[in-house]
Amino acid sequence: MSNSGKCPVMHGANTTEKNSVMSWWPNALKLEILNQHDTKTNPLKDFNYQDEVKKLDFVALKKDMTALMTESQEWWPADWGHYGGLMIRLTWHAAGSYRIADGRGGAGTGNQRFAPLNSWPDNVNLDKARRLLWPIKKKYGNQLSWADLITLAGTIAYESMGLKTFGFAFGRSDIWQPEIDINWGTEKEWLADNRYASESRESLANPLAAVQMGLIYVNPEGVMGHPDPLRTAHDVRLTFLRMAMNDEETVALTAGGHTVGKCHGNGDANNLGPVPEAADINEQGLGWINNVSRGVGRDTVSSGLEGAWTTHPTQWDNGYFHMLLNHDWELKKSPAGAWQYEPINIKDEDKPVDVEDPSIRLNPIMTDADMAMKMDPEYRKISERFYKDPAYFSEVFARAWFKLTHRDLGPKARYIGPDVPKEELIWQDPVPAGNKDYDIDAVKAKIVAVGLSISDMVSTAWDSARTYRGSDLRGGANGARIRLAAQKDWQGNEPVRLAKVLAVLESIAKESGVSVADVIVLAGGVGIEQAAKAAGHSVTVPFTPGRGDATDEQTDIEAFEVLEPMHDGYRNWLKSDYDITAEELMLDRTQLMGLTAPEMTVLVGGMRVLGTNYGDSKHGVLTDRVGELTNDFFVNLTDMAYTWKPTGKNSYDIVERKSGNVKWTATRVDLVFGSNSILRSYVEVYAQDDNKEKFVQDFISAWVKVMNADRFDV
Repeated sequence: MSNSGKCPVMHGANTTEKNSVMSWWPNALKLEILNQHDTKTNPLKDFNYQDEVKKLDFVALKKDMTALMTESQEWWPADWGHYGGLMIRLTWHAAGSYRIADGRGGAGTGNQRFAPLNSWPDNVNLDKARRLLWPIKKKYGNQLSWADLITLAGTIAYESMGLKTFGFAFGRSDIWQPEIDINWGTEKEWLADNRYASESRESLANPLAAVQMGLIYVNPEGVMGHPDPLRTAHDVRLTFLRMAMNDEETVALTAGGHTVGKCHGNGDANNLGPVPEAADINEQGLGWINNVSRGVGRDTVSSGLEGAWTTHPTQWDNGYFHMLLNHDWELKKSPAGAWQYEPINIKDEDKPVDVEDPSIRLNPIMTDADMAMKMDPEYRKISERFYKDPAYFSEVFARAWFKLTHRDLGPKARYIGPDVPKEELIWQDPVPAGNKDYDIDAVKAKIVAVGLSISDMVSTAWDSARTYRGSDLRGGANGARIRLAAQKDWQGNEPVRLAKVLAVLESIAKESGVSVADVIVLAGGVGIEQAAKAAGHSVTVPFTPGRGDATDEQTDIEAFEVLEPMHDGYRNWLKSDYDITAEELMLDRTQLMGLTAPEMTVLVGGMRVLGTNYGDSKHGVLTDRVGELTNDFFVNLTDMAYTWKPTGKNSYDIVERKSGNVKWTATRVDLVFGSNSILRSYVEVYAQDDNKEKFVQDFISAWVKVMNADRFDV
């Protein structure tokens, strides 16, 4: 038999998800989200972008970006000779994927370069915008991230068209692979409609902030493509709320986004080729290629709607409200077959000109979302106010645009560049600078003297720091907001216990002239040192002073509601009975905190033996020496002298084989460390007789990482 022409490898072996080694066991706990940004994927080893971007020639970059706006390319010509509208859409759709529920999405990582975002229906042809920016990226290299460049593009576009922007900050570092931790929805097809539990459309599935898979916010043709401005207004209000925008900001952003540029639907959408991730190799990462008709300029197809919103689509003005409020509108179909609104009577001179031939004038258009700005009573009031006061509209929009593009950049301490606004904004979660120069040992001595329990000191420090999420760099111990509303009253913080501990620590802070935030973290370290000493290890927990104490005036209570913990596997607590397993919830929180699987393992084992469970629960406290920093959790979890018997959905007895007596109890979070093969491999390391010291040191390293996660000032 001839083997001529036979492929030497099995097709698809180990290269596709369905052929992965774990595809046989789809219900196994998936730890990949804790490894997604492993340094192996990063081509820039030992590289700190925040340091590198400070070397950037900001003036030259701005000049080059401004010039780019009007340097039309033959392969993808600019509408009216100006790329402003395209670049604004690029920035908007990068920043607009942010949602407040978990802080994920947004423009802060350059994730629009990767699937699925690079192939979303709502992002059609934005691949061309990124290619237009490539010469700029190539020129400035490592001093300019894609994340900053994509975000900057829209701001420069607005400035080049006449808007006085509020400012801009650099400092966004790039990622190098898709963000697999982000739940973009469970749908298996684009634009499906299963995100609402009922026809009332009141309960959009959390944490999502778009009404359909593949959209940034809402369908421009109306709910599920059926025009109805009032129903669309409901969806707009909800989706923008999930991005932390109020009604005024929503109207400003909608109007400001549609003051310039146009929709593209002058052709047959069926002529477009596959999306970037599905396109042939010769397309070199571009998608939606039109190989049937011209497909560029006036013949471009993107959203399917066709037309500009204003008379002068390359100028920042008040034309949007003039057009919207002073005309009656009727439903029509675009050349691509999409629903859009066109004016019933309009003067020829009020029509925008064709993108290629200024002698041709065409009807302006409005989307269903635009009509919502006119038909919804509250949106109408705001629209009329903006129409009567263009300067006010420009100011509100500039601030809302800044918020849109910087919401996930983190606190102001991370802002870099000459255009950083001096004004401190409440949504930046400001924290005043703290005292960095004081006798740390003297404060520690006072903490020891008051005699707080190890559990109270460690639990309070943990609860203060665990709110941190690396997705949008919010939360954490800095600011000591755990002592303010609403955090002091959160159920997960055990308000009664917390109040007693804070009263003691606040007294020490006042007496010592240091922040409560520092004392809380320092006390946690004291508790760990005491527990380690009791276990026979003399250690010092590293501590970096300088945290400040936020005030009530610096705290947006409503904005912090989304940070309230609903579960905490580290303290073995669930607020209620969820459909998602406790161990999956722990993975999500772990990823948001920026911890690895080994760090998660060592922290859980240490927290259990320190007795830090919520409500002093005994689940998972697999030791007879509570309060000593031992490796007992790991030793006893791996000891075959016991069996493990379920007693409920999330409860188990650990039973002695010989006597049949219940020795300990546990939850799913405890037992997953013994059942999952990967986690068990870590557990076995810490259970070894020769790794007791390693356990203590690794626990302290992971602990300090959590305590310092929000220290962007050091």
